[in-house]
Amino acid sequence: METQLLWFCNYSVLGVSAVLKLPQISSVLRASSARGISLPSLLLELAGFLVFLRYQSYYEYPLLTYLEYPILIAQDLVLLLCFFHFSGDVKRAALYIALFASSWFVLSLQKWIIDLAMNLSTVIGVASKFAQLQYLWETGDSGAVSALTWSLASSCCAVLTRFVIMLALNIWVTATVFRYRKTAVKAE
Repeated sequence: METQLLWFCNYSVLGVSAVLKLPQISSVLRASSARGISLPSLLLELAGFLVFLRYQSYYEYPLLTYLEYPILIAQDLVLLLCFFHFSGDVKRAALYIALFASSWFVLSLQKWIIDLAMNLSTVIGVASKFAQLQYLWETGDSGAVSALTWSLASSCCAVLTRFVIMLALNIWVTATVFRYRKTAVKAE
């Protein structure tokens, strides 16, 4: 049962990731505008994805445990190109792409660099979401932002949140078992 559940979760996350940014890209292309999309949010998200991908490949984790990240990075790069295309500054996209490409190598120069970056990747991801929220609050205009993309991203998080909750509860049960086992031993 656990194997099938894990298989389902892996492939459902991969499936959602494969199409996650497509509604956003489609929305930007239809509107011929990236209005509503926060560049800092997009850049932070890309940085977080890149760090996670580099960490996983650096430590040689099985590909299936991080396969969604190259897919998400590719989609974010397309979105970045669209962003700069519609703002009339495609050359600036090349600068960011070069920066991300070079960071791939910098991250693995020393073990402590990749470890530190991985520890900060959650903060980077959270900052990405807050940057998008702040932009929306400041402008009061969602423009070409795709609600479907954000909903799909939420569904991936929901699957993972369930595992975190189950992990916490399993640890709690285990701790309780040890607590009462010690009590039972003392009573004898």
